[in-house]
This record gives sequence, C-alpha cells and structure tokens, in this order.
Amino acid sequence: MAPEVVLRRAEEADAGPAAEVYLRSYDAALPTVRRAHTDDEVRGWFAHVVVPSLETYVAVVDGETAGVMVLEGAGADAELAQLYLAPEWRGRGLGDRFVALAKELRPEGLRLWTFQVNERAARFYERHGFVAVERTDGAANEEREPDVRYAWRP
Repeated sequence: MAPEVVLRRAEEADAGPAAEVYLRSYDAALPTVRRAHTDDEVRGWFAHVVVPSLETYVAVVDGETAGVMVLEGAGADAELAQLYLAPEWRGRGLGDRFVALAKELRPEGLRLWTFQVNERAARFYERHGFVAVERTDGAANEEREPDVRYAWRP
C-alpha cells in the first residue's frame, strides 16, 4: 500500500518537525556549505518567523513531516523561498508536488535562489522550467557561498 502523502499549510505544531527537515536536508545536500546559524537558531526561526509569519507548507507522509516549502510575495516578486525534503524522501516525487503547488499558488511566476554547488537542485529546478538568470559570488548571502538565481514564468 502506498503511503498517504498530504501537502498542507503548516500550523504552529509543525514548526519543530519542519525545522528538523530543514536541518537534515541542508546537511545531506550541502555538506560543504557552512550554515550561518546554529541548530537552535534555525529551530527558533521556524517557530517564531517561518511558520507563524510566512506562507509555509509541509508534506506529511503517514503522520511524519517529510518536507517543507515557503512562499513569499506575489506577482512578479513571488519567491519560492525554501524547499527542503527529508533526505530519505528526495527523488520520490514530493519536490515535484511542492513545485506544482507553488506554481498553482503563484501562476504569474516564481523566483528562487540556490547555491551553485547544489547541482542536484539546479537540475531539479531546470527540469521544472526554471531558468538561471543571475549568478553571484555569494558576497550578499549569509553563507558567503556562490549562488544562482532562477526564475519561472508561465
């Protein structure tokens, strides 16, 4: 029997599990990129900013949080600000479902940033119609890691 997967708006109780997904995903996907914040700072950010103040969605699989997505802004300024999956759920369709939801909620287009070293993410976004529009040396991000700006327009 296939697992039950639900994508839904995050609630207060989702902040802790969503932060854990972020931490585990970041460490698995970006082992060479230093995190600018401690685990506890990330947990606090999810509890006090991300879930209560931003448009945050979680993927729940058989009762366990398996992914988190954050959207910000609207219209031409819409941003896919966060998309993280638990490592064991990468490559199993959750990211595809999140991107489809993001496009449905922001039909005028989306922008996002990812680190240049994250080639897997680049391939994923390009497969979903995102195009690289800017590359930086990382001087403007907290991690000081070269990044790339992607855009999707319908």
